[in-house]
Amino acid sequence: MRSTSSTIRTHRTAGTTRIIRTAKAARVVAAVAAGALAFSLTACGGGRNSGGQDGGDTRTTTTVTLPRLDGTTLEVAAVWTGSEQTNFKKVLAEFERRTGARVTFVPAQDPIVNFLGSKIAGGRPPDVALLPQPGAIRQAVERKWAKPLGPEVREQLAKNYSQRWQDIGTVDGTPYGVYYKAANKSLIWYNARVFENAGASEPRTWKDLLTTARLIYDSGVTPFSVGGADGWTLTDWFENVYLSQAGPEKYDRLAQRRIKWTDPSVRDALTTLAQIWSRKEYLAGGPDGALQTEFPASVTQTFTGGDQPKAGMVYGGDFAQVNIAETGAEAGTDAKVFPFPAVGDTAPVVSGGDAAVILKDSRAAQALVTFLASPDAATIQAGLGGYLSPNRNVPDSAYPNEVQRRIARALIDAGDDFRFDMSDQAPQAFGGTPGKGEWKALQDFLKNPGDVAGTQARLERDAAAAHGDGS
Repeated sequence: MRSTSSTIRTHRTAGTTRIIRTAKAARVVAAVAAGALAFSLTACGGGRNSGGQDGGDTRTTTTVTLPRLDGTTLEVAAVWTGSEQTNFKKVLAEFERRTGARVTFVPAQDPIVNFLGSKIAGGRPPDVALLPQPGAIRQAVERKWAKPLGPEVREQLAKNYSQRWQDIGTVDGTPYGVYYKAANKSLIWYNARVFENAGASEPRTWKDLLTTARLIYDSGVTPFSVGGADGWTLTDWFENVYLSQAGPEKYDRLAQRRIKWTDPSVRDALTTLAQIWSRKEYLAGGPDGALQTEFPASVTQTFTGGDQPKAGMVYGGDFAQVNIAETGAEAGTDAKVFPFPAVGDTAPVVSGGDAAVILKDSRAAQALVTFLASPDAATIQAGLGGYLSPNRNVPDSAYPNEVQRRIARALIDAGDDFRFDMSDQAPQAFGGTPGKGEWKALQDFLKNPGDVAGTQARLERDAAAAHGDGS
């Protein structure tokens, strides 16, 4: 999953690694669906919160002791761009203020594992990298790039993260990653004026969503904007449908390669997706236009053009609010959001995140990741908007609006009862590489949604190759 709005372009976002929560989490999400997510998310902006985007004071209460590192330099690599990168640099600036170190942000290309490989081959790895997939962490460990987390980092992990979050960053019993960022990726944003003109209401089920789409189309507006140029958006569509329709047990079996992509449950999910993707008139620009639209543009074109935008609604995570803000749309009036509708008995919840991993072991690198594992760092970025933390000790008051506070609380209240996104559990060649694997297969399916069997065969072939199981 990934994550990056202008910001989230990989995975997984989101800015976006992603998480799928069920069972207890489903109950938490039901409460969110009935409350917080029924409201519009307030877009982030300066002057409304501590450390807002007006560049104000981003310092926060000190909960962790850091060493003085005067004269030390560090490099931190991530795929983040736009506001997400800008806000993270404010977090790094606070680390500099406390320690005297100088930190440089290194923009990474996607997939970041390939980017890091070239840096390491050239003898210039960054000190720390933010990795968007558990599979990428394991790759970094297997290639002997990643360094174990020191005792100060582990102390912060134990204080601030549930055991499951700690386990996700652990490889063969050794902790390597600190999940600094998370995202809720089971949301659909909509243009409120378009819905009002069409007489449409927020759908709760997939059947309701199809009815809503028809009402919007009949009103003269294309129903959906799809950022198909970024393949992760399509895997998110699939995962939301599959989890809700097939259920968590089946989901786990597919993620763990205990069933194949040729399983009937995959056929059913693709067939369900085709109910929307096969309606060319329902997609802004048709399939070809969708495949040329990156995620940020898929959001902005939904909220520009008054009551005649290019589309009435768009799939996206909580991080989409950054792109919405760029359009000048007024949250609460123009931009609203509803949970991804239930296809089966329970509405799905997909989330995501990025983990800080040390590539050059040093006192300074350990100190930086200790800071990122503390509530101090996350509290700064929470106040800047477009961000959620899995750190359970970040105060609710850190978030800039009530809806985002409730979304963050739902994430924390899920405790250990969650599952990671399927594509992020897979080898990156299958689940996280542009032009390959699942991303490419679903892009091809968006263009030709009648080819369900062929898509399943390609998914299974590519998954087998990436896993090296020869099946």
